[in-house]
Amino acid sequence: MGALSAWFMTSGEAGFRTQARGLAMAVAGEARELVVGLKPPWRALPGAWAAPFALANLSRESDRPTPPWPDLLISCGRRTTALSIAIRRASRGRTVTVHVQNPLTAVSAFDLVIAMEHDQVSGPNVISAPTALHDVTPDRLAAAGEAWRARLARPGRPLIGVMLGGTTRHHPFETAEAQVLIDRLQAVRRATGAALAVTPSRRTPVAARALFEEALAGDPDAYLWDLQGDNPYRGILALSDRLVVTSDSVSMISEALATPHPVEVFGPDGGRRHAAFLHGLLAKGLVRRFLGDPVPPPAGGPIDATEAAAAAVRSLLQARRTGVG
Repeated sequence: MGALSAWFMTSGEAGFRTQARGLAMAVAGEARELVVGLKPPWRALPGAWAAPFALANLSRESDRPTPPWPDLLISCGRRTTALSIAIRRASRGRTVTVHVQNPLTAVSAFDLVIAMEHDQVSGPNVISAPTALHDVTPDRLAAAGEAWRARLARPGRPLIGVMLGGTTRHHPFETAEAQVLIDRLQAVRRATGAALAVTPSRRTPVAARALFEEALAGDPDAYLWDLQGDNPYRGILALSDRLVVTSDSVSMISEALATPHPVEVFGPDGGRRHAAFLHGLLAKGLVRRFLGDPVPPPAGGPIDATEAAAAAVRSLLQARRTGVG
């Protein structure tokens, strides 16, 4: 396709950055990252309304998008839509704009919108993804597996990988819930002889982490990350024989499904959109509720929604360059 200049733009949230970066890397190999924001009242308006004023009303902390405009601009999250629309106009349509997630404004304001299936966004320029986009690739998993094998793998024992999220606005991660998860994991381990690798997130409550620390203290076949040093997250994704993910994180569930391992979810459904995401995966048999069954479910992945989206973006760029479409 030739040299391609690409930017990816978010409002800074980790989940948005992962999705936009993953797509940008899959399409362009390298890209400039922008973390942007608008001053009030513009940041509260729908993107199409704020777009004419966006470039002149950046917040003090915002990165400054300036010409030359890129060939490709990937945005993620509602608060980036106004700037994406503004840059598309400023480039006189030369910049191909791709928005990830429901833009909550007219989809016709972008060249392509990639929304998750449960958002039910439709249009001739919309493609639906079964999971969130991410930057987990087979090559990165292989490298992480080699880097973490000595610390996580227990020869002759299956490995259960556990990804802990935390409290959301729809549901607190209480200590009682954490204890139920621990009890189920330990029951599976007693039945199967499995080793355990657990990675909490920054959102995991201190009290929940403390329960895991107490339960796993002195266990030679259990690894619990202490939030210090390198995160074993990708190593756990790579090396586990089954994965248990708390149900609060769309990103972690999506990344788990990028592996060839069975995936189980633990916890409540959360809000309406989150519940729709989980129910869709459960209905397709891609994940199972973690209830402590010693026998893992069939693997639902790997599902590479990012590469499927990248292929659509490449086709759009090629059509633009050849004057087709």
